[in-house]
Amino acid sequence: MLPRPRDFTGAIYKIRTTASGQLPTDADLMRAIDEGLSGTAMPAWKARLSESERRNVMAYLKTFSTFFADTSQHVQALAFSSEPGGGSGAEALRIGRQFYDSIHCFKCHGQQGRGDGPSAPDLHDDPGQPIFAADLHQNWRFRGGPTVADIYRRLRTGLDATPMPSFSDLIDKKFLTDEQLWRLAQYVRSLSPDRPPEVRDVIHARQVVGALPASPDDSTWGPVDRYYFPLVGQVIRKPRWFAPAVTAVWVQAVHNGKELAVRLTWDDRSQSPDTAWNKYTRRLLVTLAGDDSTPVELAPWPDQVVLQFPRTIPEGTERPYFLMGSETGPVYQWRWTSAPRRAVAGLARGVERFDTLPATPAAQAVWDHGQWRLVFTRALATADTANELQFAVGRAIPVAFFAWDGSSAERDARMAVSTWYFLALDQPTPPGTFISRVIPMPLTLGLGMLLPVRAQRRGGGGRAGWA
Repeated sequence: MLPRPRDFTGAIYKIRTTASGQLPTDADLMRAIDEGLSGTAMPAWKARLSESERRNVMAYLKTFSTFFADTSQHVQALAFSSEPGGGSGAEALRIGRQFYDSIHCFKCHGQQGRGDGPSAPDLHDDPGQPIFAADLHQNWRFRGGPTVADIYRRLRTGLDATPMPSFSDLIDKKFLTDEQLWRLAQYVRSLSPDRPPEVRDVIHARQVVGALPASPDDSTWGPVDRYYFPLVGQVIRKPRWFAPAVTAVWVQAVHNGKELAVRLTWDDRSQSPDTAWNKYTRRLLVTLAGDDSTPVELAPWPDQVVLQFPRTIPEGTERPYFLMGSETGPVYQWRWTSAPRRAVAGLARGVERFDTLPATPAAQAVWDHGQWRLVFTRALATADTANELQFAVGRAIPVAFFAWDGSSAERDARMAVSTWYFLALDQPTPPGTFISRVIPMPLTLGLGMLLPVRAQRRGGGGRAGWA
């Protein structure tokens, strides 16, 4: 697991309301037990254990360290101020960005906040385990909570045993004010969506007129719906991988009746292979040497992504095995790699076997400030009907995703995976459909007006007839 589970004997806790270097309060411990820690293997226990059971767990955890037994240590939460108004305004965010730069947040978190700063490859915790700078575009994965107040508290307390410091001393030294630290927290929060992304089962590929956008930065993609799909570590086959670097992919799709274009976007701190990340990769390989995987030597691994379909559109609910098919049930895949920069198509018959096909989808990719943007393009129908999926408008086509970060020593079975979802190539509604729905409307309206008039006449000509 990365990060490693907490070593309770040291009594060093990252998520606290106390000053840096201080023990957590009982409320801090209970919050971690109740709510869990997003982005880690620590689940929430509030719905599984009673309050008394959770308090017993907390009391037991404190027995692992003699620091909690030292009654001379007075544990007290910091006094936090209230969030100032106007947090979403341009001026507040400008001030927040100003201090993001002036206190060098970008050195770890990157200019755009995706954890790709110049110091990011050197980061490790106090025990020497490699760690990532947080991707500030995914606040739903923040371990201390996703709100502006949660972020402000982390800025005040720091994350002990990590390179993330407390900035309370900068307030004491009057380098910045408490309000300006709130503005920084508001700026960090503004980098994430207003709400956590919703996972939907079906990607709708809108039908457009004319040529499809081949570039990932084409303006045509702006209004196209984006779909979010989480990725998890592959833990079914050895070498298993519990901590994938790529945690999600965003997908957009359009077609013009003849071709299909699919745009994939995912956050990746490094454009692998990148020698600047060798220090991080070496630390990671040392960590991996203790698991049940085969030892791996450092190599210039690329970044990779796979778009997976069945070989033919299934008639029922049956789908091939999601983990790259099997010998008897192969899957059709588009595979892209960063080095060499290319895309291939082929049939996968399990993790170990991939047979390339002569025809390949067109692909263009851009890496920018910790993010890959990639577009695949292919004709809906091809000559190789035996091996290549023939896309059909109006059908639900199963689709799955895989990703590798080369700088995180990810290759072969050590990868991020998704389950099956669906891709639907939408078709425009025939004009007759709208006409057939519109014609009854005036008829219904006319009847609705006629009936009250006739009723009034029968009743004596108005309200007097009802008296």
